[in-house]
Amino acid sequence: MDVYLPIANLSVNGLWIVALGGVTGLLSGLFGVGGGFLTTPLLIFYGVPPTVAAASAATQVTGASVSGVFAHSRRSGVDYRMGGVMVAGGMVGAVIGSLLFRFLRAIGQIDVVISALYVILLGSIGTMMAREAVRALRGRSSASAAKRRRHHPLVTSLPMRWRFYRSGLYISPLAPLILGVLVGILTMLMGVGGGFILVPAMLYILGMSANVVVGTSLFNILFVTIATTMMHSLTTRAVDIVLVGLLLIGSVTGAQMGTQVAAKVKPEILRLILASIVLAIALRMFFGLFVRPDEIYTIAPL
Repeated sequence: MDVYLPIANLSVNGLWIVALGGVTGLLSGLFGVGGGFLTTPLLIFYGVPPTVAAASAATQVTGASVSGVFAHSRRSGVDYRMGGVMVAGGMVGAVIGSLLFRFLRAIGQIDVVISALYVILLGSIGTMMAREAVRALRGRSSASAAKRRRHHPLVTSLPMRWRFYRSGLYISPLAPLILGVLVGILTMLMGVGGGFILVPAMLYILGMSANVVVGTSLFNILFVTIATTMMHSLTTRAVDIVLVGLLLIGSVTGAQMGTQVAAKVKPEILRLILASIVLAIALRMFFGLFVRPDEIYTIAPL
């Protein structure tokens, strides 16, 4: 089933795009990540211009996040107060990211920047998560390690503390606010929900309780990607609605399946699987930086 993507100016196999959406939704429910970190690179590998891939993936992540948030909310797995602070920061970050996106595209460097950011961020996060998961599976994840995470000096040194009851924290709201700003910028630039950075940061920097990390991450991703979609639609105009629709068909169902599986599998194993996927994509993106593409011009909608 071939379909034509008007903004991308490309004919693709519609069933393949739906399947990709299903995988994205599955990852969303399993790990609390929006799935854009996987969707955007795979769309680029398939021939979709990076600008269109990033903008459309951010839109599709919204649908996957809605489904995941409802599933986790039913089991009280969302800290709405923590999520609200992160969302506020994410809105600011989306505006900053929009300005950066337009500037980089104006100087013709947006495609290279998107690819380079993926290599740096995915490589760093994947390595950290893999190391932590292996240590946990070997029995080295002790209560003292968890205690260290709850007393990170960058967090405890910030003023004006609030209580976040579901997360079991008494910290400054500035920490999740700043984290939200960074995620908002990345969402705008890279088309990711930011969960692949947000989840480790919530666990290892903020020290949040593990049973609310996934749901709270999806709650933040939901609203930030909505803002990002609006920014892209009004400024960059790089959202391909046909591509988004195909991705959404698979992602909503996949998110429900992922949530059910996540409740039955050890968190350490899930983190190791996610780290492996992240590192594999980082290596592929790194290789792509040194290969001359078939089409040396990017597509910029008027």
